[in-house]
Amino acid sequence: MSFSSLLPRSLTLPSPSPRSLPPSHSLHPSKSKLNNLKSLSLSRSNSKPSYFPIHCSTSSSSQTQPSTSFRTKPPHEVTVLVTGATGYIGRVVVRELVRRGHRVIAVARERSGIRGRESRDDTLRRLSGATVCFSDVTDPDTLSRDLASLEGISHIDATVCCLASRNGGIKDSWKVDYEATKNTLTAARQNGANHFVLLSAICVQKPLLEFQRAKLKFEAELQATSEADPSFTYSIVRPTAFFKSLGGQVEIVKDGKPYVMFGDGKLCACKPISEEDLASFIADCVMDEDKSCKILPIGGPGKALTPLEQGQLLFQILGKEPKFLKVPIEIMDFVIGIFEFLAKIFPGLEDAAEFGRIGRYYAAESMLVWDPVTGEYSADKTPSYGKDTLEDFFAKVIREGMAGQELGEQTIF
Repeated sequence: MSFSSLLPRSLTLPSPSPRSLPPSHSLHPSKSKLNNLKSLSLSRSNSKPSYFPIHCSTSSSSQTQPSTSFRTKPPHEVTVLVTGATGYIGRVVVRELVRRGHRVIAVARERSGIRGRESRDDTLRRLSGATVCFSDVTDPDTLSRDLASLEGISHIDATVCCLASRNGGIKDSWKVDYEATKNTLTAARQNGANHFVLLSAICVQKPLLEFQRAKLKFEAELQATSEADPSFTYSIVRPTAFFKSLGGQVEIVKDGKPYVMFGDGKLCACKPISEEDLASFIADCVMDEDKSCKILPIGGPGKALTPLEQGQLLFQILGKEPKFLKVPIEIMDFVIGIFEFLAKIFPGLEDAAEFGRIGRYYAAESMLVWDPVTGEYSADKTPSYGKDTLEDFFAKVIREGMAGQELGEQTIF
């Protein structure tokens, strides 16, 4: 029995997010929370998980924020290393950094894109304007050697890491979200980088999944690195849902089928952000000292939308009478229970159970800032950035389809 056979095949869930954000919307953890994060284990626990809420603050980080010399240079003299450069967000980040005039080193695999469909030539065309370093971020020695062999590159000023597990599987999460990301930090430091921008995820506030634990472990080590060396700074960017993860039902609704949602469609909400707006915010973090040594949750413009409201918006754009199919959330609990039981007998099914937990998480948890005072998600405390709206995205997909927005291995159903 497959998970997908029990749920509508068309259903997709959000991915585990004016052009400036006031410094007052930044977040930073206390030292006690940092120590808690450092204790995260690689193994899953059967006990009830602890949540790691982050508190809004109008003050700067408790850590001294040094004036990093590269920010005094003109953009064309600032060299930025980008890993995860061919991913959904990474490729747009490269384009934005190039547009701003930076010297960009983009690290890519020999075969990149969804399931390795893109060749070296495809990658070179996609990352035009950047120096492409073909390497393996999962091998620290190879990455260091390949970066050292680049001609005309003697120093890296800042690094942007857009790496993310391709499917959220248990081993892949630790291999990419932790180990490969740590390899990026090591290589960046070896080449003189003194600022590190990490693309994380807002859902790490409630770490119930393996990729969230992996991301949190690296976040803690990144902050510890900065505490040990005040000349080194970081920006941790935690975006909400991406547009592409909300577009999977456009075509089926366009064809007259119902919009599928869990429960009453009000179990969760998000402030989705376009890849262009998120890339712009990430690029801001390179040169904006006000964003240093801070955790920065970020969403798109407008109000937070529930799945019900997303569906209503889609029907409105199409000019169709709303038609919804409500799926009980309990069906996911049932399926997850089956896979967890089978995984004890057949360890190869561990990832199947984890995929079920990922689907359950995104079906019920909001991609918004968690308010520890109220014990609820807060749309008001989730900063907005950019200009692209979900309505515009839906209208574009209706006209042009989902080309360039494929979910690939991140598809849940």
